[in-house]
Amino acid sequence: MSLTYAQLSTAIQQYTEVDEPSFVDNIPNFIINTETLINNTVQLPAFRKNVTGETTIDFPYIDIPTDFLSVFSIALTGYDTAGVITATPYKYLLQKDVNYVREAYPTVSPSGEPAVYSIFSNSAFLLGPTPDKCYTLELHYYAYPPSITVAGTSWLGTNFPNALLYGALTEAYTYLKGEQDMLQLYQGKFDQSLMLLKQLGDGKDRQDNFRTVQVRDPVI
Repeated sequence: MSLTYAQLSTAIQQYTEVDEPSFVDNIPNFIINTETLINNTVQLPAFRKNVTGETTIDFPYIDIPTDFLSVFSIALTGYDTAGVITATPYKYLLQKDVNYVREAYPTVSPSGEPAVYSIFSNSAFLLGPTPDKCYTLELHYYAYPPSITVAGTSWLGTNFPNALLYGALTEAYTYLKGEQDMLQLYQGKFDQSLMLLKQLGDGKDRQDNFRTVQVRDPVI
């Protein structure tokens, strides 16, 4: 059964049997904290995004999207916005440390076709060497999906509602300083849901049965 934000909020109040305004006002925080924990724990294909952009001549930086969580890959697509071939199609850049890029390419000139990149700051990637043309880049990355508290629905709410519910209940009972046995119960159910999510995101969604043997439990 999927959950919308309204249904999730109602369920939290029903499970805790608390509907005081100060508690209800904090329900979005309980849910957002749970979403943040899940997003930073599990790498789900549903959280991947692709964007394209152009480099600037003699400028070694490109912007990082505002919803950026972690990088999956950066590649030169081989064309600029006018469709002119500027590089080998889909040349994937190698990720390096900022110090490596600075030492290997200490100045803006000489410039050329980018071969490496690093995460320079929260808002920019650093390229090396500095682009000598307007190359088109494709960034494949893990993104923070819109919160169910804002969008009303979400992938987690539709596919793994228990993870959101029990995670938010754990946050809520911590806030209420509730009974330890109930807190442990909800924490255990959340951990179980998170384990199933990791099995999906870190295992099942990263293989196929043609190349990988199916998972088989031992028969006793």
